[in-house]
Amino acid sequence: MTRILSGMQPTNQLHLGNYLGALKNWVALQDQGENLFCVVDLHAITQPQDPAVLAQSTREIAAAYIAAGIDTGKSIIFAQSHVPAHTEMSWILSCFARVGWLERMTQFKEKSGKDRDGALVGLYLYPVLMAADILVYKATHVPVGEDQKQHLELARDIAGAFNHRYGVDFFPLPEPQILGEATRVMSLRDGTKKMSKSDLSDMSRINMTDTAEQIAQKIRKAKTDPDALPSNPEELAGRPEADNLLTLYAALTDTAKRAAVARFAGTQFSLLKAELTEAAVQTLAPIAERMNALMADTDALDAILRDGAAKANAIAQPILDDTKRLVGFLPR
Repeated sequence: MTRILSGMQPTNQLHLGNYLGALKNWVALQDQGENLFCVVDLHAITQPQDPAVLAQSTREIAAAYIAAGIDTGKSIIFAQSHVPAHTEMSWILSCFARVGWLERMTQFKEKSGKDRDGALVGLYLYPVLMAADILVYKATHVPVGEDQKQHLELARDIAGAFNHRYGVDFFPLPEPQILGEATRVMSLRDGTKKMSKSDLSDMSRINMTDTAEQIAQKIRKAKTDPDALPSNPEELAGRPEADNLLTLYAALTDTAKRAAVARFAGTQFSLLKAELTEAAVQTLAPIAERMNALMADTDALDAILRDGAAKANAIAQPILDDTKRLVGFLPR
């Protein structure tokens, strides 16, 4: 059986990159197997969080999932911290992960920066918890961005090490799913940097709750270069801003990248920006409206998360128990 799992952190506002790189693809996957989409609040506390803000942000991410098209009748939406099996499985799997494997994780190096000795242990062990998130459900497929692919490879290594130690074929080796035209959405202010929730400039990203006026302003002021748009994708090399805007247009209009390039070949950026604005507003406006309606009824959102956690726990706990039996914590 195909079982798909993915999630997002409840930190800062979701933006167009989160929608195109993840949410849109999740919606399309709902009829391809059993789907679990979690709000990864355990991962969020690898950085300091205000407790009240974290709780509200968890609801907001759940609302974004639903507003984008995740159907609670088809998929399970839950908060990671509401299923205790995640943390228990994480400790077990940490005893199968090699220090050398974790030392190679580039995201830890980037986030810890020069103050590596001052970095939190939770940030260092983040990839092991991510492996537990996946393996505690025996997920077979994980939609991820390019920046998370290395972590998924670690999950496969840990699963393989566990299986080898006990001579079993217990954990499946999860497959990455990198989908769509917009696998890596870049900043509107710098086409060489990823669009990020943590960027100090709000003009660098289109938030999922931005108004039509805000979206238009941000796209209008997006960085470009002085040349006309190219006639084929190969000519986008060395033109990161042109590449990014054309990628966004292709993803928002469900157009192949090559067709999008052909559509604007030889024209100036103004035409692309005008049509990109229209596509972005048409896509995000109904999502923002639905999100706002959902956030107005937090009791209903909390009920959805409780129901999702119960369903997720019903899958995870038997797998955790079987894991404990293999390890020797429970009698076989």
